[in-house]
Amino acid sequence: MIDLFVKTEVQKSWLEKLREKGAAFPQSSARIDEDALFPMDNIQTLVDMGYTSVALPTAYGGAGLQVYEMVLFQETLARFDANTALSIGWNFGVIGELFEKKLWTDENLDFFAKEVLNGALVNRSASEAQTGSPTRGGRPGTTAVKKGDSWVLTGRKTFTTASPALTYFLTSAWVEDQQKIGFFLLHKDLDGLSIDETWDVVSMRGTASHDLVLDQVTVDASKLVELPDKPRGTAFSGWLLHIPACYLGVAQAARDYAVHFANTHTPNSLNGPISQLPNVQQLLGEIDLALIQARHLIYSVAEMYDDESRRAQLTNEVAVVKHTVTNSAITIVDKAMRIVGAKSLQRGNPLQRYYRDVRAGLHNPPMDDMTIKRLASAAIEEEKSNSK
Repeated sequence: MIDLFVKTEVQKSWLEKLREKGAAFPQSSARIDEDALFPMDNIQTLVDMGYTSVALPTAYGGAGLQVYEMVLFQETLARFDANTALSIGWNFGVIGELFEKKLWTDENLDFFAKEVLNGALVNRSASEAQTGSPTRGGRPGTTAVKKGDSWVLTGRKTFTTASPALTYFLTSAWVEDQQKIGFFLLHKDLDGLSIDETWDVVSMRGTASHDLVLDQVTVDASKLVELPDKPRGTAFSGWLLHIPACYLGVAQAARDYAVHFANTHTPNSLNGPISQLPNVQQLLGEIDLALIQARHLIYSVAEMYDDESRRAQLTNEVAVVKHTVTNSAITIVDKAMRIVGAKSLQRGNPLQRYYRDVRAGLHNPPMDDMTIKRLASAAIEEEKSNSK
């Protein structure tokens, strides 16, 4: 199905590379999940092939690939290994947004582009136990205090995905003398910076989304790279589409497994495989219906986002995509398991892993309740405006 959305030779070339390298990823997926291991070898493979820098604009030495390509590539990766896809997706999304929106000074962007080209990986570290998701607007407990020409940061961050592989942590903190939330670019080797291996969950077990601990970490004043006037989360960037793209890939993997099982499983009560049964065909049809709907939605919004003349028309579409695709993925995997039956619950069966992994999407931003509330608010305000 995904090949229908390939539009350029560059996209086709990268898909072929990802399929070639990614074909080996499933061999370690079960062990990654079972032992909660971070897929470092997979990540290094992507770094070595230059994948982690393709979102850099061409002016900075990258490939200048946009949100549409990101969705295409991340969906493909997730079919091979979800932990790898989600981990590298955050790096992809952060880099894309930074350079698209020019969130930093030219000097800082120039510096960081060189680091990315040399293999540096980054993720935002903004969640905290007391505030929950940063998209809800809570004030971070992590503080940044000015001392001379330096900042001293103290606090603890949760859900720091891909923490073992990150070179930089783009960390939010409450900037005392500004009374604002700022973001600091922290190198992994700074004194006082450490990773507390707290990640012990049933979904996306290999993402190593541990706690980032900052114990009086001192950085140069220039490392305060963002000091926005408005809190992050007031608008959702198209680069967040790497999240639903990941779960769409997992759903496709579940579908492929179920179809193969239906075509090859022949109980002695039948004269052929279970794919001939009406109830199985009903489930398979419903799965492909949901996949087609989800895929067309995510790619149409991604394409619109990449068109600067149309981007401003988008309001809640990015959030709607995340809501729709993530919930569809959960339904798709559930139906795939109904086709396979009790065998899908065996620990050695990938469907039980897919089922646990797609549940994690409900807790990635933006959350479902926020999306529904925003849609309702937009409808109410539009009616009020039209009534004047």
